[in-house]
Amino acid sequence: RGGAGEMLAAAALVLLLAAAPGRAGAGQARGDALREELLLSPLPTGDLAATFQFRTRWDADLQQRGAVSHYRLFPKALGRLVAALGVRELHLALTQGFWRTRAWGQPPLQAPAGAELWVWFQPTVTDVDKAWKELSNILSGIFCASLNFIDSTNTVTPTASFKPLGLANGTDHHLLRYAVLPREVVCTENLTPWKKLLPCGSKAGLAVLLKAERLFYSSYHSQAVHIRPICRDASCLAVSWELRQTLTVVFDTFSSGQGKKDWSLFKMFSRTLTDACPLASESKVYVDISPKNKEKELLEVTPPPPSVHEAIVQGDKRTYAVYDLLNPSLFNTSRSLNVQLKWKRPQDSSELLTPVLHAHRYVSGYGLQTGEISTLIYNTHPYRAFPVILLETVPWYLRLYVHTLTIITKGKENKPSYIHYQPAQDRQRPHLLEMLIQLPANSITKITIQFERALLKWTEYPPDPNHGFYVGSSVLSALVPSVMAMKDVDVEQSPLFTSLFPSSDGSSYFVRMYTEPLLVNLPTPDFSMPYNVICLTCTVVAVCYGSFYNLLTRTFHVEEPSRGGLAKRLANIIRKFRGVPPL
Repeated sequence: RGGAGEMLAAAALVLLLAAAPGRAGAGQARGDALREELLLSPLPTGDLAATFQFRTRWDADLQQRGAVSHYRLFPKALGRLVAALGVRELHLALTQGFWRTRAWGQPPLQAPAGAELWVWFQPTVTDVDKAWKELSNILSGIFCASLNFIDSTNTVTPTASFKPLGLANGTDHHLLRYAVLPREVVCTENLTPWKKLLPCGSKAGLAVLLKAERLFYSSYHSQAVHIRPICRDASCLAVSWELRQTLTVVFDTFSSGQGKKDWSLFKMFSRTLTDACPLASESKVYVDISPKNKEKELLEVTPPPPSVHEAIVQGDKRTYAVYDLLNPSLFNTSRSLNVQLKWKRPQDSSELLTPVLHAHRYVSGYGLQTGEISTLIYNTHPYRAFPVILLETVPWYLRLYVHTLTIITKGKENKPSYIHYQPAQDRQRPHLLEMLIQLPANSITKITIQFERALLKWTEYPPDPNHGFYVGSSVLSALVPSVMAMKDVDVEQSPLFTSLFPSSDGSSYFVRMYTEPLLVNLPTPDFSMPYNVICLTCTVVAVCYGSFYNLLTRTFHVEEPSRGGLAKRLANIIRKFRGVPPL
């Protein structure tokens, strides 16, 4: 009997092991796939931008409750969140620093400083505000961020900006919510849960380069999560869900390289690549080797790339060296991949190309009563004009004077084609201003609006009120004309850095960029004065009350003179022998 039982157990184990690959294959046939990608872009200033993208695609219907019970690659925390709260699209970004568009060029993915969250909800959601509040609280716990501070005072509903990036059955803007926390600080506690959402974590693949002490020792750091529905195939009869985890970091190679602009993977991340993620169907490293000098010579990287990819990205023709980590021959010569670049001449990276669209924002004025917000939008295209949508979100304690709004282009007034303004309510909602402005070719458009500073209650000031109050970045959305004709990209075959914002036609490409956040001082009481008053008052009260109480409660007794004690007699005897008068 014992031998028969052991044989049955062994047979069951063999059947279980044989069935395991079939389950995995069924999961892959279901469209459960992972792609990981690293883009290394030498910037015109000599810095290096590294953009990580991890794309998980799942052919499942997350909106039907109970339809999904097993999660393989897609994070269960985010999948259940999308299903429970009726989320159509979710975009979250946590950024430290500011992307300098004029010096670094257009980024593949840009985000404002601090925390940004915008979500499209399903039409079946009855109470959008309640779902928005619950969603921000859950995301605050998942990513260890201060998203629970998102409330009605910093939430707006744009009407023209932030259209859905995925499949959209309708564009009812009442289902959209947008909020920014410009004072949010990004650190390691936000990066750790972000890495845990990856199928391989940080143990294999490109994620081994995500070393916290190296990533935060940089000029710019931004990590984001994008969830959207996409077409399952070309016919678009079925819907799949896409999760993109992106991380962009800019390294100052000049200061970290002792005056040299040369870089390598080990120099930037203190690690090299040894293998791909076992769960990934594609794992590639792209290096931008486009010409940076007048001779139009391609940059040379080592080791020599097995293949080269050419594409038109953001209106420019780019050449990329491609390293496929799933190619076994890549690790034949060495056990690790350490991509490195050495500049031939110091002037190779000195040529700065001005982006077609960039902006600048600042606060002017004097005193603590009134001020002015100015935004400069540059269109450097030599002969093409194009419209741009400007989104301004201003806190309620800066009271805007809409009648002072002026838009000047080339010395003339520029009337917006569309304008939407929602006034603020004290302690309830912020200002919302959206405008569609036409930018003439080779022009600078200046937008100014005056405001008045409000006096807050003393309980509404932060612990460091003299530091100032942050105002979120302005958002610019535009279809920028392309110099070269662009082809429609296949999302599944093209690199990830070209498929998040696909071009609507062959003559333009979509750009969403952000200006600098503002730091504004408000009328601030002298919070040290109450402390001084309390200390002085307590001192006076203690001295006066103590003396007065002592006089009222003290008992006075009259003592009759006595002959003195033993000590006085001994002293007089000693004084008598010395010839001194007695006491």
